[in-house]
Amino acid sequence: MIWDTTILWFQQGILVYFAVLNLLYALFGYLGIRAVIVYARGVSRVALRDLLELEFYKPVSILVPAHNEEGSIVASVRSMLSIHHPEFEVVVGHDGSTDRTLEAMAEAFSLVEVPLVYRKAIETKPVRRILRSVRYPNLIVVDKENGGKSDAVNAALNVARYPLVCAVDADSLLNAEALLRASRAFVEDDRVVAVGGTVRPLNGAVIRGGTVRELRVPKRWLERFQILEYARGFFTGRAAWSKFGALLIISGAFGVFRRDVVLEAGGMWTGTVTEDMELVVRLHRMSFGKQRPYRVLFTPDPICWTEVPSDLGTLRRQRNRWHRGLWETLWRHRDMVLRPRYGSVGLLGLPYFWLFEGLGPVVEILGYATLVVSIATGSLFAEFAVPFLILSVLFGMLLSQLAVGIETMLLARYEHISDRLRLFVACFLEMFGYRQLMTWERFIATFQIRRKRHRWGEMKRVGIPVRDRAAEPRDASVPAPDSRSEARPL
Repeated sequence: MIWDTTILWFQQGILVYFAVLNLLYALFGYLGIRAVIVYARGVSRVALRDLLELEFYKPVSILVPAHNEEGSIVASVRSMLSIHHPEFEVVVGHDGSTDRTLEAMAEAFSLVEVPLVYRKAIETKPVRRILRSVRYPNLIVVDKENGGKSDAVNAALNVARYPLVCAVDADSLLNAEALLRASRAFVEDDRVVAVGGTVRPLNGAVIRGGTVRELRVPKRWLERFQILEYARGFFTGRAAWSKFGALLIISGAFGVFRRDVVLEAGGMWTGTVTEDMELVVRLHRMSFGKQRPYRVLFTPDPICWTEVPSDLGTLRRQRNRWHRGLWETLWRHRDMVLRPRYGSVGLLGLPYFWLFEGLGPVVEILGYATLVVSIATGSLFAEFAVPFLILSVLFGMLLSQLAVGIETMLLARYEHISDRLRLFVACFLEMFGYRQLMTWERFIATFQIRRKRHRWGEMKRVGIPVRDRAAEPRDASVPAPDSRSEARPL
């Protein structure tokens, strides 16, 4: 009798947990739709062109940490050199690669060693030399000893010379208008200190000239499931938190920051494997502590493409690392939770991440375990089993469909009906095995935080195809027309 009562109360608690979580997801989905619609109406190509004609733009330094990125670094850097922005530079932090990453860049961009005087505002691993491209003077490579991704970003940050810095992963491609769209917020509002953009998988896409020309759904279901995850995470989650003023994550694959504010905060923290989230939380803390008005925003426009894992082992290591890093950040800033002095970040954002993102996998695994134990012992309550399955599975399918629906309103979308049908099918299939496997990996990661501290794990990548030379960015050694005329596609 006591056993049945205990199981019943435990099951009811899990149902309440999932009911609250799904209500929050519904709210996030609604706010995500509104954000995309409002953004689509407010940001036009004409508005972006006005930034150039009126010279209201702000120069940007693109920071690219690179370690063993031989397969993608050339295509990635070339895409960055081809963006539509009047004044920018690309600073690659070469983090002691053991493959031909540096050699590939040297061959593709004609790198030469140059003396460069700069202020070392942030301590990093020793810098061996500074290289500059003969063909593209706005490309700089900082060759340094291996110290991790955060250390590579900090080294590039020291060398950067523009007021805005944009951190981009070396396995990513930027849309031509990416920086103009992201930096627009800094021009319109001086309070903005950071802007996060949408990151989307490029697996399966047709890439020509270092640019995503057409979106096609990849052949592997594993990659298709990740398309849904990215859509849910960016279009429903981050749009809502930006609306609440409690955005805690700006993806390390693409984010734009005010350089002076990042330096004031001390740069990237090297003590975590999710430096992107930790930096954003630290910016919130610093701004509230100084009682300085500020804004951290999310823009829903799809402006960065990244290669997602195509094999299960790499994917599991990635998700394990993400969840360990989440707990590292939450624990480091635990004193901000439920503190009114930190506004919506302390009262809403951090409590949500503790309760639903951090502990979510533990609660879900316990729910599945309780279901199995109840069936085995004959104490299964239909009042629990049916609602639990509906809340944990069917609602997830609806959220995926909502995210795919939002995707159709974007500038870059899956045009083919067959691709949309495949994503529609993926919304159902991911809930039967894939969802549970990812939840299990995050559950395991919760108990590996100390044992795997600072451990990234091997990330296998297929690589981004190198584009043909006919489509290379303009050689800076050749006289060019006025920079504003080059942005005519806007």
